[in-house]
Amino acid sequence: MEQLPFPSERLPLFPKDEPLTVDYPYILFIPTYGAGVGDASVPPQVKRFLKEPAIRELCVGIIGAGNLNFGEKYAAAGDIVAKRLTVPVLYRFELRGTASDLVEVTAGINNNWAKLLSMKGIK
Repeated sequence: MEQLPFPSERLPLFPKDEPLTVDYPYILFIPTYGAGVGDASVPPQVKRFLKEPAIRELCVGIIGAGNLNFGEKYAAAGDIVAKRLTVPVLYRFELRGTASDLVEVTAGINNNWAKLLSMKGIK
């Protein structure tokens, strides 16, 4: 994420940390924990962040990370959250991603940002 040419913020790691709040549309990058098994695959930091309805409404898409060793549960956390928020999974990448992932994600965001905003009714 940090290598992408877009502003980014990291979710706080611990509950005692100052929570991140946003008031602008965003794409949520989500790693998959626990081999992609059920709700445990969604990191607790993501669950805390998405508790606020106004924050949930501003999410325009999900990019999921995972490990191909999880098989059909690869990047499952992204699928779970996308379904709950009714937003698309825009991309999936393995572990820390590759140079070609950076190129594809950058192009995808650049080419589709206006459409993603429109789909959510955001101007």
